[in-house]
Parts: sequence; structure tokens; C-alpha cells
Amino acid sequence: MKKLILVCMALLPFYSFSQQVADTTYNPKIKHPLYAFGQGPVVFIDEGHHNFHTKEGRYKAFSNLLERDGYHVKAYSGQFKEKQLAEGKILVISNALNAINVHDWTLPNPSAFTKAEIASITQWVHSGGRLFLIADHMPMAGAAKDLAMTFGFEFTNGFAMDTIHKGPAYFNMKDKTLSKNSITKGRNTNESVEQIVSFTGQAFKIPKDATPILTFNKNFVNMLPNKAWVFDEKTTKYNVEGWSQGAYKTYGKGKIVVFGEAAMFSAQLAGTKKIKMGMNNEIAPQNYQLLLNIMHWLDGVIE
Repeated sequence: MKKLILVCMALLPFYSFSQQVADTTYNPKIKHPLYAFGQGPVVFIDEGHHNFHTKEGRYKAFSNLLERDGYHVKAYSGQFKEKQLAEGKILVISNALNAINVHDWTLPNPSAFTKAEIASITQWVHSGGRLFLIADHMPMAGAAKDLAMTFGFEFTNGFAMDTIHKGPAYFNMKDKTLSKNSITKGRNTNESVEQIVSFTGQAFKIPKDATPILTFNKNFVNMLPNKAWVFDEKTTKYNVEGWSQGAYKTYGKGKIVVFGEAAMFSAQLAGTKKIKMGMNNEIAPQNYQLLLNIMHWLDGVIE
């Protein structure tokens, strides 16, 4: 346990949220954009819930990638209402927070969304909307827990930690932690992914009608501290072998993709040394393709 605590503390400088900025130089090549520039459907990125990742902020590379694929990416401000949601095809919610946790990452971590908003999102998806829900480790997992549960995904508001290797988590086809499915296959063999890297997030349970994308092996445990990044001998922990960090399912006429780690779809520079974290890191060359594949599945191009 002491060894794990030391490993977690060693990671703090690398994952320091206060020192993460967007890497504006990251622009991977898209061989075959899905749409002509600006001709694709509207993709909303939520910015109305104290989100850590926003269109022009830490998800700038995310937004740029989608726009280069032809999507019309727009920020969504304010509360979620069906009428406004109907103006877009895909809604991305990444690391939303309740106001009380914006500067205080201790328990409790209440929902970032009102019951009325959750009802609006649920009905919108059921009627044909497409939701990409991304919620990182505590407190973001707690803030999205109620919303995720309406679709059958069980968040636990913890940290998924590798007990053997410190640093990023690797999911690949070879050890079956990366599943072979419609999303990982892409539109053709040139778009298939063999390995994905994440940068510390949560582990969650998926409903029976969901398809896993990223699955933890026996080396991972769930750590549930009272304050983010503070672990000691009293911290609750348990093994999460078989739990997910990414999965998807249909819901009524709509679709939902859920991920428990957000940095993997960003391109950030972390800390004073500007360490690359996310799609721009050389250890994660296929992360951007997974993001495109997810959007294409939500869009209905991949079935």
C-alpha cells in the first residue's frame, strides 16, 4: 500500500490540473475527412457546468480535430433543455462539476446537473440524440454519477490506479483490454486501432446491453479518497478487474458513449516542463483515431 501511495504522489506533478494548457500545435492528418469543412452536423461541447474541458480551452485539439473532419462544433452554454439540444446531433459533456467543487476537490461531490436537466438529456437521447459523456476521476465522476446511472453506467467517484506500473494506462488488442468492436474497427482497416493510452481516470461498471471499449486487467484498483489525489492507509480500495474506462450502447432511438478519462482525447502541455499529455503524446498515436471513430459511430456512419 505504501508503495502505491508513493507512486500516486509521484504522479501529481505530471497530472497537475492547474498547469494543463492546450497544445495548439497538434494537428494530426485526417486522410479522408467525413464531411467537407463545416458541412457536417452540429456537435455541442458543454460549457455550462463548470467544465474543465471546453471548446476553446483544454479541448481545443478535440474541437479542431472534429472541425477538420467537417463537423460544425459549437459551445453549449446554460442548462440542458430539449428544445436547445434538438439544434445539435451530438452532445459532448466532459468533466462537468458542481459549483461547490470548482475550487474544492473534497467530498461531497454532488451532481453537476439538475434533475430536470438529466430528464431532458435522457429524453433527448431516447428520441434520437447522441451523447458522448466523459467524466474523469473524483470529483468529476461524482458530478456525472446521476446522469450516467440513468443510462445504466455505474460510476464510483474514485481513481483507477495501476498497482504494478506508474504513469499512463495502456489498453491493447494483444491482452484484450482493448475490445474489438465497431468503434475500434473504424470505417476500414486504415482506421482500426490496436492500442489506446489513458492518463489516470475512473473505473466504472457497464450495463449488460453495453459494449466495452477499454477494460481494466487485474493490476488495477479503485482508490476512493476523501480529497482528490490524497491517499493514505485508510483510503478505500478494491480491485476493478473487468471494469471499464470506455463503453457504448444504444438507448431508444439514440446512442451514448461513456468514458472515464478525459485527457486521452485532449492534447495538453502539463506542468512547467510542458510534458505532452493526451493525443499529442508519442505513446498515444492512435488516440485521435479512436476519437474520430467514436464520433462516426455516434453520427451513424459506423454501425
